[in-house]
Amino acid sequence: MMKLTWPQILAWRLRRQFVSGGGAPDAVTVARRLCGVQTQVASSAQLAVAVRSAEPDPGELGRALWTDRTLVKTWIMRGTLHLVPADELAGYCAALSTLRFWEKGSWQRGHGVTAAEIAAVVEAVPQALGERPLTREELVDAVVEVTGDAHLKEALASGWGVLLKPLSRLGELCYGPPREGRVTFTAPHAWIPGWPAELPPHEEAGVRVARAFLGAHGPATPEMFDTWLFGGVARKAVLKGWFRDLAPELTEVETDDGLTLLALTEHLDDLAATRPSAEVHLLPGFDQYILAAPRTLAPLIPPPLKPKVSRQAGWISPVVVHEGRVAGVWEARNGDISLDLAAPVPQGPLDEAVARVRSLLP
Repeated sequence: MMKLTWPQILAWRLRRQFVSGGGAPDAVTVARRLCGVQTQVASSAQLAVAVRSAEPDPGELGRALWTDRTLVKTWIMRGTLHLVPADELAGYCAALSTLRFWEKGSWQRGHGVTAAEIAAVVEAVPQALGERPLTREELVDAVVEVTGDAHLKEALASGWGVLLKPLSRLGELCYGPPREGRVTFTAPHAWIPGWPAELPPHEEAGVRVARAFLGAHGPATPEMFDTWLFGGVARKAVLKGWFRDLAPELTEVETDDGLTLLALTEHLDDLAATRPSAEVHLLPGFDQYILAAPRTLAPLIPPPLKPKVSRQAGWISPVVVHEGRVAGVWEARNGDISLDLAAPVPQGPLDEAVARVRSLLP
């Protein structure tokens, strides 16, 4: 079994994720390689793409989303907002729709809806959306009109993301272009060029997503993949099936702390040849370099730093990375950058990293 050190693995991830090296040619390439860019905080998504771009362009995300329609914004991995390549969204939806969490009684009770009500919402939203984007208020009114159930207005208005997430996972809803500063929603089939008549089989889609994940965030375990995609609650039979089908492309490797991970066989030589990184990087909040790895992965996040990196309410701080490992956190204040370091970082490379990110801040 090939043995790899964590400094090797982390240096390889930094390069695969366009953090080190020459940078990516465009935002779609970044989103494709990272398996999506989380955009719960829009400025973090903007910076995540900019720090990975050969020629950062502040207007690129807006054009890709609303003009070229090559990126799409929707609730997807772990039910959180992401930017994903438009031509890959159907595959993500197919994989994620294997877990229909909204059909569980515990979920319905927790969100104050009945099985009949959530079923009515799932059925009505595609009809309500039609062929044009609707604001939140317009969509609520349209759903009530379709169902004839005025009570749904209260349920929808009180839990927007929660009650619409099933539709995004089913490939029936995504964000549309903002209208006068307000969010709109639309149907992927009406918005995304080339949207398929039906979602691909989940068996094929799941294998594609797992392969892409390992190509940027590997080597990893199926459980790590599950945590990133589903939040750790995938149907076990489904997950095993995907990795069984992908097995001919995989090889086990052993880390220097004794973990057995799966790597794509095609990447073994590159992994073995990778030397540990001495570089310093500043990455934004909610960055995929952190999100796609377990928060308990000590070689990436030293345990004393975990509370500063992974904070309450799912907040992931901007981080300072040295030698592939989190060395501290940072925040932007009045156009400048404030550092909170927990480990020694060489001053020259740190100054360069700070200057680069400062130049990319709005």
